[in-house]
Amino acid sequence: MSELRPTETGLKSGLDRDRNRGDDAIPRHVAVIMDGNGRWAERQGLARTEGHRAGLEAVRKIVRAADDLGIGFLTLFAFSSENWNRPKQEVDLLMRLPEEFFELDLPEVIERGCRIRTIGRMERLPPNVRRTLENAKQRTESGTGMQLVFALSYGGRAEIVDAARRLLREHEQGQLDPDGLDEKMFAAHLDLPELPDVDLLIRTGREWRISNFLLWQLAYAEIHVTDCMFPDFGREELEAAIADFHARERRFGQTGAQVREGS
Repeated sequence: MSELRPTETGLKSGLDRDRNRGDDAIPRHVAVIMDGNGRWAERQGLARTEGHRAGLEAVRKIVRAADDLGIGFLTLFAFSSENWNRPKQEVDLLMRLPEEFFELDLPEVIERGCRIRTIGRMERLPPNVRRTLENAKQRTESGTGMQLVFALSYGGRAEIVDAARRLLREHEQGQLDPDGLDEKMFAAHLDLPELPDVDLLIRTGREWRISNFLLWQLAYAEIHVTDCMFPDFGREELEAAIADFHARERRFGQTGAQVREGS
């Protein structure tokens, strides 16, 4: 990240909103399944690992663009619990990328006022990766801008199971009445309880799956799938996804007529 605050775009001007307003033109929480790195590399005759390195540059672009557009929360699916089953060489490279990102880009993240968060089973990550992430989280803890969430060693089912375990422990300690358990209480035991539900899920690489990602938080997300492989994903593609989101009618169980009457 070499430049701070690129010139704001036409989409930003047309759909501008303050993060604290109720205006939903810009989604509050955008989550991205960053798919297609390996296929992008293979199509160019490169090793899959080169695709992941190219994907790191795309992360830089999307972080800048999301912050400039006023998105409050950006969650990136960086490494799934299932990705541990990939070839060791590829896993080793993927484990190096967080260090490379924060070594170069943490100063701009801090300058922008972003706050780094993580979800997933961090204990499975190598010690050096955990140290890098903890340093980034500590140094950005006071950030009041966009919250940048990295899902690492993450699986949606595992997150729900872990929440259930926390609730069971509280019950065993006499701190929880099962009859009082509701969705709000359950959500409070997820990896990052303050993370709001996803408004817009973007999946690159033209795959129509949610791949065990944020299963609880995606309940009413609008889904945007693009042919674009993640290394080619940037500001223009993010703006297109947000424009698609803006054109949707979000009903949350109501009829279209009810929604329009309430607007």
